[in-house]
Amino acid sequence: MGFLKNIFQTDLFKITSLNSLSVLLRIGIGVITSKLLAIFVGANGMALVGNLRNFTSLLEGISTLGFQNGIVKYVAECKEKNDQLQKLISTVFISLLTVAVILSFAMYFLSGFWNSQIFGTDIRYQIVFKAIALALPWYAVSVFLLSLINGLGKFKKVIWINIIGNIIGLLVSVIMILNFRTLGALLSIVISPALLFFVAFYFVNKEFNFFSIIRFRYVDFQIIKSLSSYSLMALVSSIFGPLIYLTIRTNVIEVVGLEHAGFWETITRISTYYMMFITTILSVYFFPKLASAESREDTKKIFWSFYKNILPFFALLLLVIYLVRFFIIKLLFTNEFLPVTTLFFWQLLGDFLKAASWILGYQFLAKKMTKAFVFSEIFSLVVLYFMSNYLVTHLGIQGIVIAHALENFIYLLVLVIYFRRSLF
Repeated sequence: MGFLKNIFQTDLFKITSLNSLSVLLRIGIGVITSKLLAIFVGANGMALVGNLRNFTSLLEGISTLGFQNGIVKYVAECKEKNDQLQKLISTVFISLLTVAVILSFAMYFLSGFWNSQIFGTDIRYQIVFKAIALALPWYAVSVFLLSLINGLGKFKKVIWINIIGNIIGLLVSVIMILNFRTLGALLSIVISPALLFFVAFYFVNKEFNFFSIIRFRYVDFQIIKSLSSYSLMALVSSIFGPLIYLTIRTNVIEVVGLEHAGFWETITRISTYYMMFITTILSVYFFPKLASAESREDTKKIFWSFYKNILPFFALLLLVIYLVRFFIIKLLFTNEFLPVTTLFFWQLLGDFLKAASWILGYQFLAKKMTKAFVFSEIFSLVVLYFMSNYLVTHLGIQGIVIAHALENFIYLLVLVIYFRRSLF
C-alpha cells in the first residue's frame, strides 16, 4: 500500500491523471463532432476538412514563428529574473502579433487564390480564408500565452486551459455544423483555436498583469536570435509536414478517389484523439524535464521514465482500440465508413512506433540540436512521401498506413542509434 501511495503522490502521476481526464474529454468531444461530420459532411467532405487542417497547421506554424518550445525553455530558465522575463515576453508578443497581422492581410485580400489552391473551383469556401484572416492574430497570441504558462511550470493550468478550450470548441463545432454543414465544419476549424486566447489570457492574468509588462522599449533582438534555432526546428515540422501531407492526399485523391482520401482522413482523425495523451504529457511534463536535465544520466532517467511508466499503458490502449475498432467506427461515424476498419492495424502500429520515437525527438528541441533535428525531420518526411506514393499506387489506400508504420519504424531506429549513449 505504501508503494502505491508513493506512486499516487508523484507529480508525474498527478499530471498524467489530469492529462488523461483532459484526453478522455477531448475524445468524448471528438465522438460528437466526428458523428456530426459523418452524418452531415460524409467521406468526401472529410477529405476537404483534412485539406484545411493541413493548411491551417502550416499557417499557424508560420504565424507563431515556431517559438513555442523555445518560449517554454527560456521562460523556465528566467522565471525568477523579472527583467529578463519582461524582455522575453515583450519581444515575443510584439513579434508574433506583427507577423500574424501581416499574414492576416495576405489571407483576406488573396482569399480567392487560397480557395482555389485548397478547395478548387468551389467559391463557396472563400469565406473560410477571410475567417482565417480575422482569427489568426488571436490564435498566435494564445499559443504564446500557453507556452508562457507551461514555461512557468504551471502544468495543471496548461491542461485546464486545454480542457476549457475543447469544450468551447465543441459548442462552436456543433452550432456551425448543424447550421452550415460542410462550410460550418470548415469554419469551426478556424474559429475554435482563436477562442482559446480568452481562456489562456484569463489564466496568465491571474499570474501577473500581462499588458503592464508589454513595452516596445523592452524589445531585444538578441532574444529573437536565441529563439531562431527553435524557430527553424518548429517551422521545418509545421511547414514541410503539412505540405507533404497535402501533396500525399492530392495523390491519394488522384489514384484511389476522394472517398478513399476521406477514409484516410478518418483514421488520421481517430489517431489524433488517442495520440493526444502522448503529445500532451510529452510537451507539458517531459519536455521541461529534458530542457533542465544537466547530465546524460539525468536524460537517461527521463527517457526510461517515459518507456516504463507511459509507453506500456499506451500499448494497452492501442490493443483495446484495435479490438473494438468496428464499434468505434459505428459510434463515431456511420456504416459508410466501415472500410476504415481495415486501416487500423498498420495505423496503430505506426502510432506506437511514433510515440516511442517522440521522447527521443524532444531531446533535439530540449538541447537545441538544430542540425540533427532538421536532418531527421526532413529525412522522415521524404521517406513518408516516397513510400506513400509508391505503396498507394500498388496497394491502394492500405499503402498509406503501411507507409506510415514503416516510416516511423525507420525514424525510431535512426533516433535509437543517434541517442544510444543517453539510452544505454
